[in-house]
Amino acid sequence: MSETPKLRFGWTTGSCATAASLAAFAVLCGELCPDPVTITLPRGERVAFALAGHDSGPGWASACVVKDAGDDPDVTHGALVQAVLRPLPPGAGVVFRAGPGVGMVTRPGLPIPPGEPAINPVPRRMITDNLAAFAAALGIGLDVEVEIGIEGGAELALKTLNPRLGVVGGLSVLGTTGIVVPFSCAAWIDTIHRGIDVARAIGLSHVAGATGRSSEEAVQKAFGLPDPALIDMGDFVGGMLKYLRAHPVPRVTIAGGIGKLTKLAQGRLDLHSKRGGVDFAALAALAGGLGATSAQMAAIEGANTAVEALALAAPLDLALCVAERAWQVARDVLDPADIALDVMVFDPRGGLLAECHGRNRRG
Repeated sequence: MSETPKLRFGWTTGSCATAASLAAFAVLCGELCPDPVTITLPRGERVAFALAGHDSGPGWASACVVKDAGDDPDVTHGALVQAVLRPLPPGAGVVFRAGPGVGMVTRPGLPIPPGEPAINPVPRRMITDNLAAFAAALGIGLDVEVEIGIEGGAELALKTLNPRLGVVGGLSVLGTTGIVVPFSCAAWIDTIHRGIDVARAIGLSHVAGATGRSSEEAVQKAFGLPDPALIDMGDFVGGMLKYLRAHPVPRVTIAGGIGKLTKLAQGRLDLHSKRGGVDFAALAALAGGLGATSAQMAAIEGANTAVEALALAAPLDLALCVAERAWQVARDVLDPADIALDVMVFDPRGGLLAECHGRNRRG
C-alpha cells in the first residue's frame, strides 16, 4: 500500500514581505544584496528566501520574493511580494505604507485601525525585528519607510473577504507564525473571528453564518442584512459559536442546507465531510418519532443524501425537527451568552424548508 504523500508547507505573505524588506534594507545601508536572504520567523526559526529581483536608486531600494504557499490552495500562491524602502529622519522609526496590491483598512474591528495599510501586527513586528537586528549589527539607527506591495493584489483581493471586512484596494499582509500549514482551518477560523469583530465594532446587532453561498444569499435577503453582517462560517459552526459566546452580538442566525444542518442537529460542530457524514440511522429515528412508518424509516436509513431522506419522510416535517435539534445544539454552545438565536434550513436553491427562532419555533 502506498503512503499518502506528505503535504508541503509554505510561507505567509508576512514572511515574504519580511525577506524582501531585509534584502532591500541591506542595499539601502550600502551593503551587498543578500540572495538568498535569511530571516527569523516569530517562533525563532531561521529561513532562507531566494529573491526574484532587486533594484535601487537615490533614496530608495527594493527587493521582491515570489510567494510559495506550499500545497495549500492559497489565493496568493505565486504572487510577487515587493518591498520598497526609503530612509526617514532620525527618530521616525519604522513607518509602513501600502504599495500597489496591498489594501487599506476602512472599518474598525480589525487588528489594524482604519486609515492604516492592511499589514497585520505580526508581519509588522517580524519586519521590524529583522530590520532592527540588521541595523544593530551595523551600529546604525532604524528609521525607514517600508512599503509593501503585492503584484495583482487588487484583483486577487476580490476573491477574498477583504471587501466585506472593509479592506479596500488590495490584499492583507498576513501570518502569525510565518508558515502556511496546508489546508489548515486556522486561517478560516481567524477570518470568522475578524468578521465578528468588524460587525461588533460598527455596531451591527444581527449577524448570520451560512454553510454555503445559496443559504448565505437567502438569509441575507430574508433579513435585509448588510454585507458585513455575513460571517463566512462554512463548515466551522463551532468556531463561530464559541467566539460569539465570548464576543456576543444581540442576534445570530445560522443558515444552511439540510445535509449540513442535520450534522449540527446530531451534535457535530465541524460540518466538513472529512469529519463524518450524516447519521442516517439517527435521522430515521427522528422520523420515527414524528410518526414515520417502518418502511419509511428503513428507506431513510438507506438514503444517499439528507435531501433524499427529507423526501422519503414526506409528509412529515423532518426539516423542522432538524432545525429544532440544530437550534438546541447551537444554543448549548452559546450559553450563557445572552444571544437571540435562529436556525434556518434551506433547500439547494435557497428555498426555506424550516426555521427555528428562539423558543417560539415555527416551520
